[in-house]
Amino acid sequence: MCPSDALSIAGKQLSVKEVLEEIEKDRAFYEESGGGVTFSGGEPLLQPEFLNALLKECKVRAIHTTLDTCGFAQPEIIERIQSKVDVFLYDLKIMDDKKHRKYTGRSNELILRNLKKLAESARGIVISFPVIPSINDDEENVMETAKFVSSLRNVQQINLLPYHRAGIEKYKSLGKPYKLDRIRPPTSQGIKSVKERMEGFGIRVGIGGG
Repeated sequence: MCPSDALSIAGKQLSVKEVLEEIEKDRAFYEESGGGVTFSGGEPLLQPEFLNALLKECKVRAIHTTLDTCGFAQPEIIERIQSKVDVFLYDLKIMDDKKHRKYTGRSNELILRNLKKLAESARGIVISFPVIPSINDDEENVMETAKFVSSLRNVQQINLLPYHRAGIEKYKSLGKPYKLDRIRPPTSQGIKSVKERMEGFGIRVGIGGG
């Protein structure tokens, strides 16, 4: 037996047409602000056919498209959708492969290889770097990340995303342990330090999503 409301469906299934209808509702706002649509998740590349269809229709309608991704996908998937994406928000966390496996459960080899390839011809890339104290804000990781990013073409900037604890309640609702429960958000001085070290490589660095 399952207690009432212990399990509930979050979200709903929509067709490409239904999603486009929602997108079109804000067309006036896009045209006024110069904005557009951001596809995020989760990981949008886990639904490549659906994503490709949506991106294609957005391009037909001249709607600006942004894709928020961690880059963990087969190269042919990224190659297929690349021409339909105006800006990639590409997530980088940890440069050391062993440490990346420890904290994410996956190697970063494919992620870095895809980013190198993407940077050769993408229209624009913004790197998202979540600053997580004691995990990826150490001198070595910050410097290696900045060094790698500075070697790439078409990267507009790095956005530092201060770690927050907003996901704790979501994990609880899913009945899963939250493994970073002892980690506290970075201090303003900590963020400033990461920013200055990365800027030393000639990279434009922002704080937050802007």
